[in-house]
Amino acid sequence: MGPEEGGPVAITSSSGADEDGVDPAALDDWIGDRLPGHGAALEVERMGAGTGIANALYWLRRGGNTWVLRRPPAETNTPGASDMTREWRILTALEGTAVPHPQPLLLGTAEDGPFGVDFVIMAAVDGFTPVGVLPPPYTAPAARTELGFAMVDAVADLGRIDYRSRGIEDLGKPEGFLERQVARWSRQVDSYRTRDIPGYDTLASWLDDNRPQQYEVGLMHGDYSPFNVMATPHDPTRLAAVVDWDTGTIGDPLMDIAHLLARWTEPGEEPAIGTWDIGEGIAEERAGLPTRAAMARRYVERSGRDLTYLPFYQALALFKLASILEGRVARAARKGTAADIAVWSGMVDRLIDHGHQFAHGRRQ
Repeated sequence: MGPEEGGPVAITSSSGADEDGVDPAALDDWIGDRLPGHGAALEVERMGAGTGIANALYWLRRGGNTWVLRRPPAETNTPGASDMTREWRILTALEGTAVPHPQPLLLGTAEDGPFGVDFVIMAAVDGFTPVGVLPPPYTAPAARTELGFAMVDAVADLGRIDYRSRGIEDLGKPEGFLERQVARWSRQVDSYRTRDIPGYDTLASWLDDNRPQQYEVGLMHGDYSPFNVMATPHDPTRLAAVVDWDTGTIGDPLMDIAHLLARWTEPGEEPAIGTWDIGEGIAEERAGLPTRAAMARRYVERSGRDLTYLPFYQALALFKLASILEGRVARAARKGTAADIAVWSGMVDRLIDHGHQFAHGRRQ
């Protein structure tokens, strides 16, 4: 969803465990000869800023080979998130599809692994998260246009996958999916609410009153945004990978395109999540990015799905994100950090306000 403070920390097989309990020696023993380089020292490096707040990510290096390990964080606000077995199943199901994704290599479980939690080891991806000021060739407006459309193409292709033929139909409960959303996220907020959230309850009521009565079931990512894709270093027309699949489910794929578009900022608009965006909110660094309308048209052409109810889905996407981030407000309140409370509460309030704007046609 967004960056987390902290720099990379490297540990080796002789360093012992880090603060999250990742012990390179124990991990090396567990990997054994299932990956190349067995017998060489394993280096483990915790990824730092810009790698997300939902899970812990590590570089693994051994014998000239590089992989990525992903595991749950020490603390989470979202029940059901950080499901590494779910991520593993979706990644393996994506093999051979048009959706770019990291190659899954090994699944470790709390029972058989060295950490006491589930984790996934995957191939490293040659790419970068397209957030902040972008490097060449994305300094060219035309390349930014292609990047925006590449994000749309990937999520459109995702919703078209025959999930039943890939053995993951049990990963969700599509019947009643939309009907459950407002109540599900409202309950979560009530479990840690420390304040009145302006407009939250009225947006919840609007969503309940304006919910589409039918939708087409499909595989969805669950948190689709520039933070969870990787751009290629040289080819703006395609993505290197879509990452972070632990909240993927069988539900309504329109939630994914709505999440992407609801957070997509156009010239003159206030970003809902501050400078955590492509171009860091600098107009000239965002020049060339397609409009939400152009991206919506591209999605319809690519997916064949109807976006008549897109404003509802955009409002719901921001309601969901605000509900999750309100947990950061609660965490800051527990720790007594006034500055963090102000940052996170301001972000939540903007998300709810933008949700109302989409709901009532003030933002298209």
